[in-house]
Amino acid sequence: MTGTLEHANFTVTDPVATASWMTRLFGWNIRWQGAAMAGGFTVHIGSKDSYIALYTPGPDVDTSRPGYQTVGCLNHIGVVVPDLDATEAAVKAEGFETGNHADYEPGRRFYFHDADGLEYEVVQYG
Repeated sequence: MTGTLEHANFTVTDPVATASWMTRLFGWNIRWQGAAMAGGFTVHIGSKDSYIALYTPGPDVDTSRPGYQTVGCLNHIGVVVPDLDATEAAVKAEGFETGNHADYEPGRRFYFHDADGLEYEVVQYG
C-alpha cells in the first residue's frame, strides 16, 4: 500500500492574502474557506487531489519563527512548476526575494520566504 499526501496545514497571519498570492503564482484554486477551530479561519487552496490548509487562530497567532534547528519544525515545501524562470519573475513581482538557486538532478530550483517566514522550494524538472 502506498500513501498519498492529501494536505498540509500551516498557521499564517492572513489566510486570504496567502491564498491570493498562491493562486497567482501556482495556479491553485480555493477549495473551501470558513470558520475553523478556536475561533480561527481557514482557507484550503490547491488542486482537486491535494491542498494546503492556511489557518489563523486570529489575534492570538504566535509570530515566533523556529528554524531548521528546531525538531518538529516544517523546513519548507516544494512546488513543481512548468516554467521556473516565469515563476521566479512572478515571485519577485509579488515582492518576495528569491535565493539559493541550484541545478542538480532531478531539476533546477530556487527558494523564497513568504511574509510569514515560510520557506518554499520551487522546482522545474526536465
